[in-house]
Formats: sequence, C-alpha cells, structure tokens
Amino acid sequence: MKKKSADNTVKREVSIVLSGEAGQGIQSIETILIKLIKQSGYNVFATKEYMSRVRGGVNATMLRVSQDRAAAPVDNTDIFIPLEKEALARYAYRLDKNTIIAGDAAVLQDARVNDIAFGKIAEALGNPLFSSMVAAGAACGIIGIGKETADEFIQKLFGKKGEETVNGNIKAFAAGYEAGAQTALKNNFKVKIDKNIKIQDELMLSGADAVAIGAIAGGCSAAFAYPMTPGTSVFTALAEHSHKAQIAVEQAEDEIAAINMALGAWYAGARAMVSTSGGGFDLMTEGVSLAGITETPVVIHLAQRPGPGTGYPTRTEQGDLNLALHAGHGELARVILAPGNTLQAFELAKEAFDTADKYQVPVFIMTDQYFVDTYYNIPQFEVKENKNQNYIVETKEGYKRYALTKDGISPRGVPGFGSGCVCLDSDEHDEDGRITEDLSGIGLKMKDKRFKKFALLSAAAIKPSLYGNKKYKTLFICWGSLLNIALEAIKISGLKDAAILHYTQVYPLHKSTADIIRKAKKAVIIENNQTAQFAGLIKKETGLDITQKILRYDGLAFSADGLAEEMKKSVLKTKKPAAKKKGRR
Repeated sequence: MKKKSADNTVKREVSIVLSGEAGQGIQSIETILIKLIKQSGYNVFATKEYMSRVRGGVNATMLRVSQDRAAAPVDNTDIFIPLEKEALARYAYRLDKNTIIAGDAAVLQDARVNDIAFGKIAEALGNPLFSSMVAAGAACGIIGIGKETADEFIQKLFGKKGEETVNGNIKAFAAGYEAGAQTALKNNFKVKIDKNIKIQDELMLSGADAVAIGAIAGGCSAAFAYPMTPGTSVFTALAEHSHKAQIAVEQAEDEIAAINMALGAWYAGARAMVSTSGGGFDLMTEGVSLAGITETPVVIHLAQRPGPGTGYPTRTEQGDLNLALHAGHGELARVILAPGNTLQAFELAKEAFDTADKYQVPVFIMTDQYFVDTYYNIPQFEVKENKNQNYIVETKEGYKRYALTKDGISPRGVPGFGSGCVCLDSDEHDEDGRITEDLSGIGLKMKDKRFKKFALLSAAAIKPSLYGNKKYKTLFICWGSLLNIALEAIKISGLKDAAILHYTQVYPLHKSTADIIRKAKKAVIIENNQTAQFAGLIKKETGLDITQKILRYDGLAFSADGLAEEMKKSVLKTKKPAAKKKGRR
C-alpha cells in the first residue's frame, strides 16, 4: 500500500472499530483492549453492534480512547480493523480517506488495507488462538499506548493458564504492536494522549453492571427471568454476584412464571426483580395487573430492543415506553425510570426497590441494548451503607391488609411475621383481602384508595435535569440512554443558546415539565423510536405538542457527531410548542 500524504495533525482522541464474524474473537479483542487501555491510564469507551447469530454475520465493536472522558459513540473512524471482507462493505459509511484500515490483505483484498496478517502471525508463534492478542497489539501499536503495561496485564489475565500461555500472548501482543507502530509511521498517524494514572483506579462498568449493582444496593434478595436479549445481561450480572450478595436467582420456565415468582417473593417478604425485553414483557403484563390490584411491589427491568415481533433481537430502540405505560389491564399506578448513565443506573436501580416497597406499586427500570452493552470508565463512587427503609409491619390479630388509610397506602405485612392473617386476592376485595361484589360500597372505596397513589407518585417524581445554557432559546428534550450522546452532540454542534432537558423519570412526569418547555422559543424531542412516544406522553400530560422531532429507528443508537448535525438542522425549522386545543383529538 502506498504511503498516505503527510498529515501533521496530532490526535488527542482516537476512534477504533473492530469488525468480523461471530466466533472470530471480536469480543475477546474488545475485552483485552478496554481493560488494557484503562489500566494504562487512558479514558476508554466501548459499545457494540452484533447480529443475532452464534456464528457468521458481521459484528462490530466501537472504541474511543481520549484525553477527556468519552461516553458516547461517534461515526468518525480513525482506525478500522476488519477480520473479514464483508465488514468493509457494511461499515463503508464510517470510513473516509484518512481512516487507517489494518488487516490481512490476502483476506480483505482491498487496496486501502495496511497488511497485518493476524492469523499468520499467530500461527508463526505456535497457536492460531493468539490472533486476538495480535489484533489487540496492533490497535495499541497504531495509537502508541499500552506497551509499558502489556506484560503485567497479560500475566494477570492469563496467569492461571500457565507460563506457556502467558509468554505466547506476550509475544503475540508485541508482534502486533510492532506491526501497528509501523502502520502508524507509514501513514504519518500521530497520537498524543496524556496518561492519567488516576484512571487506573476508576470503575469500568457497563449499563448492565450498574443496574445489577444498584439492585443489590437496593436490597434485592431475589431475581427471576427467562433469558431474553438484551435483558439477560442484568440477570447474568446478578447471578455472578448472587452468592456474595445472598440473592436467590432462578431461571424460570417462561416470563409468566418469572413475574409471578417475583410477586410471590415480595408477598413472602423478599425484595425481588425481573429482567426481560419487549416480547418477554408482553407475557408479564397480566402479572403487572395482578401487582396493581394486590398492591404488591415489584421491580421490572425492561431492556428495549426493536419490535414488533422478534424484530431485531440484538439491536437497540426506545420503542417500549407506551408498552410500559399501559401494560396490565385496568387502571393502576406505576413508576417508570430510565437512567441516562451508569451512575444514574446504579442510583435509580437502588431507589426502585424503596419506591416499589413504599408505594406498593410496580416500578420499571427502562434501558435498551445500547445502554446495557456500553462500557466506559467513571470515578469510583461511594456506596453508602444500606439504609433501605423496611416498610413491612408486624401484624396483629384482626390485621387488615387493605385497610383504608388517608393516603391510600395500607400497612403491608407478610405471612409469619406477627399473629395476623395476610390475605390477598386478584378479585376485587375488602379491607381483609376477601372477595367482594359490593360495587358501590367497599369495592368503590378500594378503587379510590388505589387511585390515591397517582397523586402521591406525581408529587414524588424526579425533576428532569437541565444541561447547558440556562437562558436557552432552543431546548432539546430526551430521556433514558440518550443523555451522554445528547450532551456531547450539543458540544460538537457549537449551539450557544441551546440546552438539554433529560428525564430519568418518564412517568409520572415532574410538575415542572410544562413550565420548562414553555420557556423555550424552540423545542425539539430526540428519541430512538419512530413515533416519538415520549413526546406523545408530554402532550397527553401537559397539552404541549412538540412538533419538531429528531428520531432514529433503524436499530442503532444515535452517534454524537451525527446527532450534532441533526441538532443544527433542527434549529432552522423548529417551532415553539403549541398548547393543545380543547376538543382536539
């Protein structure tokens, strides 16, 4: 390959895309790189896109190594490492004339490729399995980091597998690093990212890890699920910590069983959660309704993926907000939380259990495939001593599970704790929990009692966070996993009179919503779905019709640079939200 024309730009940030078939070791390379880069003292961000298959297809991992913290994907690609030919075509939109493409030229058959034959190098070292380490070394060599810490890192990573494995991987990394360094030199590719040794002690968490750890901090003592991507990742993380955290983890025969197990666990005094995705949650909706009438707490992690039907099982979308809002027949109160970053995921998951317990309602934690599969380093945060309030009461003779109270919250007892009988039923019931057909008497009072929770939950709603210019003219509104992407996008866009309004609680909406939006001359909703479901909720609750929308619904997350362009375009055509007219349908 010919040497590229000189480019004296020194990069303070590098984006890398690794791509290949399922089974070629992309995940192994990703794991090695993110751990090694962080351990070397550099900020790192990683997210993935993968097909729904065990072998074949085209999967990819996108990494960013940067001077400043990085917590969002970008389309711009500085280094592309494809392991098979199809990857070049699939990710052509990411590549430009300055992208360094490194790989086996004989396999890729493309004139742009800088030849680094990972497989042949590994075979020469005596083991084709070393190819992943060769590729990781090549990536590090191109950007010029990780060489000093690689040997120690590999020793820790493979120490239990014996000296031969350790030495082989050290040699593989070194060979890849040298090839990568030569590639950078040939292409005049210069990187200068300052090392920060404090990063070595930071946390490297995925969204799934953060939700699971938050659940543990919230007192979760039981978890139930039937595996369904991407919800399985949280369930798996809980299972990994189950012995130490003393959590009962059960893979149920189906989602119907899972949510009923969770309700039974709460009835018995445990704090339980389920983790699922759209199609699996469809089967749980009767359980949500059961929780509503029996006033049984439950925490539901709903990791979204594109539907309808099976849809794209391994891709991302914010398409299930309406499902969570309306799941369960009849009218029942609920809370829907949607973390925007890993720290929020921890805090909201922890809080979800107290909220469910206090108000005796279902609490949803809504994430998506992008969120649960994304990693980046964050400073260590203090996990305060578990002071979760115990809302269970010791029952006495004559205990009434559904006693009529001023605020609508009845004292919740559990079987065996006290002398009272804890009776509940999915039929309408009286204060004792026994079936009633008294429509205009106690039956109506029970409905009114449960309805009081709507006002209580609205009063306790989390206020949305405003980022950027407090005297904004343009307001970009988003929820859940879009936070970090939107924050970087607005920075890239250069828009000075704009702000981001982000919701971590999407239902009930905080009372300040209408006033904050009305202050904007221009309001734009950003969502990872086709119908702007959150905008619809805002319209329903406040009467404000946000007509300007930035939507993505192709199964991929927004990129920060791509969203920045859409933000700039939207400023030119955004209109102020109009109040809903009376009688308008």
